[in-house]
This record gives sequence, structure tokens and C-alpha cells, in this order.
Amino acid sequence: MDWLQALILGIVQGLSEYLPVSSSGHLEIFKQILGMEMEGADSLQFDIVLHVATVLSTIVVLWREFVPLVTSFFGFKRDDNFYYVLKLLLSCVPILIVGLLFKDQINQLFNGNLLIVGICLLITASLLSFSYFSRTEPEQKLRSESIAVKGRDINWIDAFIIGCAQAIAVLPGLSRSGSTIATGIIIGDRRDKLAQFSFFMVVIPILGEALLDAKKILFGSDSMTDAQAQSVELIPMLVGFIAAFVVGCLACRWMINLVKKGKLIWFAVYCAAAGALTIVWQLTHAA
Repeated sequence: MDWLQALILGIVQGLSEYLPVSSSGHLEIFKQILGMEMEGADSLQFDIVLHVATVLSTIVVLWREFVPLVTSFFGFKRDDNFYYVLKLLLSCVPILIVGLLFKDQINQLFNGNLLIVGICLLITASLLSFSYFSRTEPEQKLRSESIAVKGRDINWIDAFIIGCAQAIAVLPGLSRSGSTIATGIIIGDRRDKLAQFSFFMVVIPILGEALLDAKKILFGSDSMTDAQAQSVELIPMLVGFIAAFVVGCLACRWMINLVKKGKLIWFAVYCAAAGALTIVWQLTHAA
């Protein structure tokens, strides 16, 4: 991997982690477009760097909201912030189960398969469209600020349902942010709360996955050959990290505003087009 490839993948990760277009799906697409073949520790290292960069961008953008949550939770204050963190932890249970039991099987099944990525992008488009037309049509005459606060606060059941959506979205091409936010809109949660909750709820599983992947790299894996155990060079790693972090900060702020204004339908159009093109690409190259 050279620095230019790392830059492109970092930008793709920073944008697609927050925008409802699937980061895993777009990384697979761009790796094939760039002719990259990353396996074993090589791929794990770079994925860890990109995901940690986007986690840090979430914390930076939502710093004012993040600090009170941490203070209340570890201080056992039993206030609204404390229970908010408990809801975040509850939302992570489904993806924890999927990650522990099925992660390797999912990676083997979908790795490099752009046909599956294309189909999942079409599913993402359908989900975003359904959330838009099911909750937005009666609200069209309202100002965007009124749309943002329409609905209820996220309760315990909502947190678990949104967590289930996140667990299903481990499939590449099925957007995590799109699935969680659209699910929250469909079940009636407030838009101005959904984006923040969606971005916070991914911090825990990403850091947990990063630790597990780091363990594989440090202590080795039976499935890794000596050739696969090579490391990514430092310069591409730094370039990818910086690109994912900077673009992630911008995309995070942008996405929060878009969710408040109820304008996710344009991403449904994009995902539909990207999914169709991806399927055509895979079928023509397979032939």
C-alpha cells in the first residue's frame, strides 16, 4: 500500500462511517477499484487505524456531550447521563453477540464479494426510503427544527431495537449509521437525539473490535501465514489515520444536521445507484 491509496481509503472511511452509505461496503469497492489485495495482519492493522480515527473524531465533535456522560457513569451519579450510558451499553449487546459468534464466518463469506455489497446497498436504500416516507410525509409543512424534535426520547426498548439494527449492519454494504438512524426514525424517536445516539453507540464495539484485532496481530493467529504477518508501513498508516480523522469530523457534523432536517432520502438515491453499479461491475468482471 502506498500513501495515495491510504489517503483515498482514509477519506472513504471518514465519510462513509457517518454518512448512511456503508463504510465497509465502500472500502471493499475502493480496494477493488485500486487493485489492492490486503489480507491477514496487513488488513487488520490498517482497519484498526481507520476505525480508531473515526472513533476519535466522534469524541472530538461531540466532546461537550461526551464528557458529562463519562463523568456521570464512572461517578455513579444515577442521573440522566448515567442511564443514557446504560442505554448505549444495552444497544451494544446484539452486536457483541454477533461479533463473538459469527465475525469470522461473516468475514470469510463476504470478503471481496461485491455482488453481496451491491445487494446490501440496495437494501440500505430501501430502508432509508421507507424511513423517509413513513415518518416525514406528514411533516413536510413543518420547519426543519420542528421535524427534529418531533417524536419521543430514546427509551430502553428503542435502544435495544436500534442495537439489533446495528448488529445486522455488520454486513458490508448495509450502512450502520443508516440502519440505526432509519430504525430510530421508523419507531418514532426524535431526530435530534438519534444521530448522537447512533454515533456514540458505535464507540464501544469499534474499540472492542480494535482490541481483539490488535491481540491477533500481537500474538498471532493460526490462520495467518508468515507472508500475511507483514506490517503496513508507517507513512501510509499515518496518512490514512489523519485523512479518516479530519474527514470524519466534518462528516459527523454534517450528518447530525442532515438527520435533524430529515434529508436522508438523497442518500437512498445514492445507495440505490451505487448498489446497481456495483452489481453490474461484479457481474461484468466475473464474466
